[in-house]
Amino acid sequence: MFTGIIENLGDVIAIEKDQQNIHFSIKSAISKELKIDQSVAHNGVCLTVVKCDEHSHTVTAIDETLNKTNLGSWTIGSKINLERCMQMNGRIDGHIVQGHVDTTAECIAIIDEAGSWRFRFKHPTAAGFLTVEKGSVCINGISLTVVDSTHSEFSVAIIPYTYEHTNMHALNVGDKVNIEFDIIGKYLAKMMEART
Repeated sequence: MFTGIIENLGDVIAIEKDQQNIHFSIKSAISKELKIDQSVAHNGVCLTVVKCDEHSHTVTAIDETLNKTNLGSWTIGSKINLERCMQMNGRIDGHIVQGHVDTTAECIAIIDEAGSWRFRFKHPTAAGFLTVEKGSVCINGISLTVVDSTHSEFSVAIIPYTYEHTNMHALNVGDKVNIEFDIIGKYLAKMMEART
């Protein structure tokens, strides 16, 4: 379980194909604090640490994960948002994030608003793939508030701190991001679907 508050940016330093799996090695400031079997969100995807040392750690993505996320587009040098799992004795500064990505969305607009940025995304339409104005959404592991919402699009406003300390500053129009919709909204959508 995560909060969507990014702890650190990591750099992909190695990519190793192993049958249908891919092992990603990430260099980051928090790698030295990790341990094998620990869950860490990488761009919002909950992955298990399989190897670590003072400067980097390695995680494995299976075929299912690669098909539902943007991990397959990572290259050497890609900037990755990192968050360790939440501690139960702390505050939840973002919202409840499972690290289970629902789908990817395409960035369709980036608007400079003279001190902040508005990013617009288009996502597939499916049951549970919904956003509401002023609700929460997780983009590449970042807990964000929805500014406006339609059936298949939504936008978020990014303050300078978030822009600089996450990989939002590296995002371009046309890029794919990992999306985890709000868990409460998904449950409500499922219950409404079952009633009809």
